[in-house]
Amino acid sequence: MLLGGWPAAGQDIDGKRLGEVRVAFVEAFELQRQGLPAEDDSEELRAYPLYPYLQAASLQQALAGEEPDGDARVEAFLTEFGQDPVGLALRRRWLESLAERERWQALLEHFDSRIATQALQCRRFEARIALGELAGLAAEIIETWLTPQQLPGVCEVPFQWLRDEGLLEDAVVEQRVRGLLVNGQAAFAKVIARQLPAESVQTLLIWADLIENPAMTIDALAEAPDSGVATEVLLDGFARLARDDPDAAVGRLDRIAALVGHDPDSLRTAHLSLALGLAWDRDARALDFFALAGPALDDYVRQWLARAALWADDWPLLESAIAGMSEMQRAESAWRYWAARAAEAVDDRTHAQALYQSLLSDDNYYSVMAAARLGVRFAPHPQSLEHEAKVFTGLAQWPGLIRARELQFAGLHGRAVLEWRHASKLFSGREERQSIRLAARWRLYDVAIATATRLGVFYDYPLLYPRAFLGQVRKAAALTDVDRHLIFGLLRQESLFRPDAVSGTDALGLAQLQAGTATIAARRWDLPRPSRADLLDPATNVTLGAARLGSLIEEYGGQLPVALAAYNAGSGAAERWLPGRAIDADIWIENIPFNETRAYVRRVLWHSFVYRWLDHRRALSVRNFIDTVEPQEAIDQRSQL
Repeated sequence: MLLGGWPAAGQDIDGKRLGEVRVAFVEAFELQRQGLPAEDDSEELRAYPLYPYLQAASLQQALAGEEPDGDARVEAFLTEFGQDPVGLALRRRWLESLAERERWQALLEHFDSRIATQALQCRRFEARIALGELAGLAAEIIETWLTPQQLPGVCEVPFQWLRDEGLLEDAVVEQRVRGLLVNGQAAFAKVIARQLPAESVQTLLIWADLIENPAMTIDALAEAPDSGVATEVLLDGFARLARDDPDAAVGRLDRIAALVGHDPDSLRTAHLSLALGLAWDRDARALDFFALAGPALDDYVRQWLARAALWADDWPLLESAIAGMSEMQRAESAWRYWAARAAEAVDDRTHAQALYQSLLSDDNYYSVMAAARLGVRFAPHPQSLEHEAKVFTGLAQWPGLIRARELQFAGLHGRAVLEWRHASKLFSGREERQSIRLAARWRLYDVAIATATRLGVFYDYPLLYPRAFLGQVRKAAALTDVDRHLIFGLLRQESLFRPDAVSGTDALGLAQLQAGTATIAARRWDLPRPSRADLLDPATNVTLGAARLGSLIEEYGGQLPVALAAYNAGSGAAERWLPGRAIDADIWIENIPFNETRAYVRRVLWHSFVYRWLDHRRALSVRNFIDTVEPQEAIDQRSQL
């Protein structure tokens, strides 16, 4: 039970400074997480806003140890805190524990779909089967069965019940297989398809083969064209082949044409697939297939036609591709910039200058490039977020936000974000805008920047471009000779300064480093081999991130765009993308085939420029933005000098 009020930062709790009590909380919480006994709670700790987190940690220990009164204690805690993040997290673990102990009635009574994982949903089905609560159950399980991806192993129990009851009909199995195939889950689709009769499964297996090995499957189908495979499935397989191996797709165009019956619409689709695949591969033949596809191209295709024209130095074709885009897309900074470049290339200097000038009022990578082309200095256009002192001060007293603050300062960032999000559901519009300032002040930089982005607040640069982890950045810059503005830009793009960030590919920390990559960087710079815990420590992570980037800059002969592309997509990809001749860096960046990496390079360059501008607050020279990217041979020759 909480005692006392909700202290502001720096205030006392029953005579002790808040910081001292925070230290005591961190020590007690760590002991609880390790399953070790903690000292008796002091009165100050009981009055601390995060005391419920200590209670919840203790209750998790009770569940793990199957203490006799554990369930009753959890239920009592949830009566008071069940709607708060600390309670929701404990409820999920309690439901899991109830399922593990097959306490089915309690599981159903306390089930909460808001926090239930897919595994818990399936355990709920199991509970209803065990208790005979079957009304409407089959329809719910079938709905889950039709999920177009592999499900947790515990879901097999209710699925087997469907089979045993004769409720998992072939039509439902086939529907799931088709859903998996549409979702590209070919291997698992084959596993599920084994449940179907042989006469029903053949075309589905061919579809799966077209996903997994389109070249070989198209060849086999060409020998036996009466397979019954739908035209859209054939074209999907061909599109996959064109994306992954455009040369192989070009060699099979006649075969796919025969398989689809030389239908004009299908042939146009195949030509577009080839045009895009070759454009992603920066192959000049892309232009031939764009031409075969005809003039009726959507905006996405026209973007790639424009990029292919850029790579081929075909400026009139670039002008034509941009002119055919929708008005909304033509108005984007990117295509205004490239329209200016095209006009400049065909000696329409007046039009080019007007377009470049129009970009100077924007704030992005293309604005900097326009200034560089004009030979003028550039400065962003800062706009301060309004400061409503009364609203701001009121927010700082919200109990949920105070908990978020204390969790953040206690090093529990993930829990801080959950508390913040929970509290933010009650924000008014004015409160939400002021919460950007409050989150930034309390070093919840990812929350501040994400909220600002959602609300369209982009230009308060001192607020949204914090010099977070300044000491670590300075040390890393001194060690690696990588510009600190660039390091700041990298960290902002990679993690929004979230030190505990973990990606889907297990990239860790501020600079989003995978273990193998971090180890290579450490070895290259004679640094200790990092553990996973090290990579979640800002000092180690920032140093190794800067070291990795510094190595890539050196490896690619000082070509920063290539180094950034390699940081994001890997060295193998960046090396594949190197041109066969020297090419303007802006053209090279525009032709990066991965949408994520192309945007990443532009954004890091822009972020690093903003950080440099923040040091000076005046227009800066941007001549260095005009550069070239050279082929591997030129890089190798320079490295030998």
